[in-house]
Amino acid sequence: MLRGVERTSDPRALVGHETHDDAAVYQLSAEQAVVETVDFFTPVVDDPFWFGRIAAANALSDVWAMGARPLFALNLVAFPVGKLPLEILGEILRGGADAAREAGAPILGGHSIDDPEPKYGLAVTGIVHPERILRNVGARPGDALLLTKPLGTGVVTTGVKRGTAPAEVVEAAVRSMATLNKVAGELLAASGAVRALTDVTGFGLLGHALEMAEGSRVRMRFEAAAVPLLPGARALAEQDVVPGGSKANLAWVTPRVRFPESLAPADRQLLADAQTNGGLLAAVDPGRAAELLAGLRGAGVAAVAVGEVLPGAPGPVIEVT
Repeated sequence: MLRGVERTSDPRALVGHETHDDAAVYQLSAEQAVVETVDFFTPVVDDPFWFGRIAAANALSDVWAMGARPLFALNLVAFPVGKLPLEILGEILRGGADAAREAGAPILGGHSIDDPEPKYGLAVTGIVHPERILRNVGARPGDALLLTKPLGTGVVTTGVKRGTAPAEVVEAAVRSMATLNKVAGELLAASGAVRALTDVTGFGLLGHALEMAEGSRVRMRFEAAAVPLLPGARALAEQDVVPGGSKANLAWVTPRVRFPESLAPADRQLLADAQTNGGLLAAVDPGRAAELLAGLRGAGVAAVAVGEVLPGAPGPVIEVT
């Protein structure tokens, strides 16, 4: 789709659209580079405040996934003026401001349009040292794979839309989606142990892992039983309460993934479930993994080791055991 878009030859453009990285990076000086990302989407929950907070947290996550620090943000708003009360928009914006305030990145303005369907998100500007950029490439054989949040927001939000998700299941998913990746991102960036990093969002765990593996020219192995799931997510997946995007993800990754025959269809689907503000997936120095996990957990991040990086070879890029 981007084949017709001209690639820049500016040497200061350190990360652009040629890769599958989470944000663009442009060098300002020997010690500073600006990180830029944008993300917005339609409501994933009914409460406008929590929708605003989740959408903002999701956009901010791309900056932490680059090892960077967010500086400020701009609102992106589409709202059906005259069809929905403006008080709803006020709550969406309040939720976004709440997330931005916690991130330490004030919202300084934005742009809005009249649109039949509500949409909200942020354009976020961050900063990073040019030599400390973390990308979704660079994983090495032997690296440990760490994941900082459970999977399942795609099936739960679909359950919200269909009215089939229990209240306690929805509450746990909203809490997870609304939690910033700030603490995890800052600890991973400061550790010096991370070889590759990305956040798990619309392509699901396997989709983003494929991007990391192919970009790094390695293979990966995931232990299905070690991958954490949100409460109630598996039950919903077993009932085929699954968004179309997650089904498309699974169809896309399946030719390049080796699943064990014993792995249930619901578990395969959850590994490809499209996430909203999911956790960070990190390939880390195996000698530092235990120390890093302990530090993350001590800071309140529910991080787990979910697999390892393998040498590149012909055949499936990802193996699930």
